[in-house]
Amino acid sequence: MDNETFRKTYREVNERSCLYEKSVLTNQCGCSQAERFCIAEREGVHCLSDNGQHQCSEFLRLLRLQARFALRSSVLPGALPHGKAIRIQVGGLRGLQRAVQPEQPPETSVEDVFGLLEQAGTRFGSLEKLPFQTIIQEIAAYRGRPRRSPRRR
Repeated sequence: MDNETFRKTYREVNERSCLYEKSVLTNQCGCSQAERFCIAEREGVHCLSDNGQHQCSEFLRLLRLQARFALRSSVLPGALPHGKAIRIQVGGLRGLQRAVQPEQPPETSVEDVFGLLEQAGTRFGSLEKLPFQTIIQEIAAYRGRPRRSPRRR
């Protein structure tokens, strides 16, 4: 299946895509509202909840605003490069988990994004009141997998 056909089919099948798809597919987080699906040997992630997608969207918007310095970028329009998107998603979730559950040892993966955002809303009142200093520290500290060295032939 060529890329254009795949993208068209993907949009038709996945009306409400998961905003943490990259992180879910790399097994760095999970979500009770996420459902995986396959199209021609490729995987995608669908969000089962309008409310969940709205919460994730709002959290990511706030993270992108707050993380501009950590990402060395003054303006973050549109789609981010894969590395920065993963850094915001995974680092942001790890920071949120640290802020919501400070007594727990730090986890390398987040079990349930939707549940964590619900806990944060309950604990802090709203997403705007989150302790972004703690969260941004985790974004700055997050390192993706190292680049592969070039192959020698």
